[in-house]
Amino acid sequence: MRASLFLLLWEWFRIYFESGVAKIASGDPEWRHFTAMDEYYQNGPLPTWIGWYVQHFPHGFHAATAFGTLALELVVVWTLFLPRRWRIVLFMVVTPWQIGIILTANYTFLNYLVLVLGFLLLDDGFLVRFIPRRWKGRFRAEASPAPPTEADKPAFDAQSILRPAALEASDASGMETSGARSGRESLRQQFARLRLSLTAVMLAWVFYASTAGLVWMVSPGFPLPASPVAALQPFRIADRYGLFAMMTRGRYEIEFQGSADGQNWVTYPFRYKPQDPSKPPGIYAPYQPRFDWNLWFASLGEWRANPIVPRTQERLLSGEPDVLALFAANPFPSEPPRQVRAVVWHYWFTSGDEKRAQGLWWRRQLLGLYAPTLERAPGGKIAVVEWPAALAPRE
Repeated sequence: MRASLFLLLWEWFRIYFESGVAKIASGDPEWRHFTAMDEYYQNGPLPTWIGWYVQHFPHGFHAATAFGTLALELVVVWTLFLPRRWRIVLFMVVTPWQIGIILTANYTFLNYLVLVLGFLLLDDGFLVRFIPRRWKGRFRAEASPAPPTEADKPAFDAQSILRPAALEASDASGMETSGARSGRESLRQQFARLRLSLTAVMLAWVFYASTAGLVWMVSPGFPLPASPVAALQPFRIADRYGLFAMMTRGRYEIEFQGSADGQNWVTYPFRYKPQDPSKPPGIYAPYQPRFDWNLWFASLGEWRANPIVPRTQERLLSGEPDVLALFAANPFPSEPPRQVRAVVWHYWFTSGDEKRAQGLWWRRQLLGLYAPTLERAPGGKIAVVEWPAALAPRE
């Protein structure tokens, strides 16, 4: 039990500390100059409407949160290994921090998991004060049951009177069954020891693999056996963390458009990711809209390295229901379009004046074609109508 609890806290610690190490090791000047948070709220995978307001706070606030992020991840989390009162203070620091992240960005279920793991910093003695008064007595009774008193014992115990008379009659059958019962109990004990041993080995193995990964982040090439780590890698249970090691410099959005004549293009509306400049970004976590999420990563690279984009175009040409369900609506309900293209936009949060005057949350600029424009040719074959021109690097 204690080993499992320690590993959960160790996992919590690694999420923070390894993220901080990755930020420093990446050499990103935005972290070194405390400018990493200046455009963070608009450039993340799925911003929130609360993030729009926080984005407009002065630079001093963003510089302070950038410094606070590094201080928390690299220094403050070490108080986990200090006495009880320090762990309580640590909980009071990281909990509102995680809530702030949840409200200003949609990082799926990750922050909720980290938030819940943080409660392991507290003990029963601290938590019992928050239990309603009517439950406290029962809680304490269950936690430490009182030993039986004389009043609890029965006044008349028929079993104690009848047992001497029945003892002789049961001796013969008892001797026959005691050996079998003893054998079963011995077998159970052996299985229990085996299970405990296997559990201890696996927990120690996971701890070593995760610790080795952390050590190699701090000191690459440190001489530790790598084979135990490599053996666990296919299971993805001891990987390293590196959240926002490099900050994205802009927000880019891929948009799918269909056409029945090759001249007039109609947009496929997304369910979650930013698209309509007048629509406020929402809060969706802990749900993860994987399609919208992956398109954000694809927008930072080229279409050849992100086959999700041309494959989506192909499915839209055939009107595949499972793919259409990823969008908020189907602009071609009667029959699939003849051509489908994917374009890429550059997005920015509007200023306060722009929002008040126009009611827009976003402003955007069309950068061009992201992937080849595809056409459904006679016979069902897919043909390329137009190839995209080279786009400026996006990061």
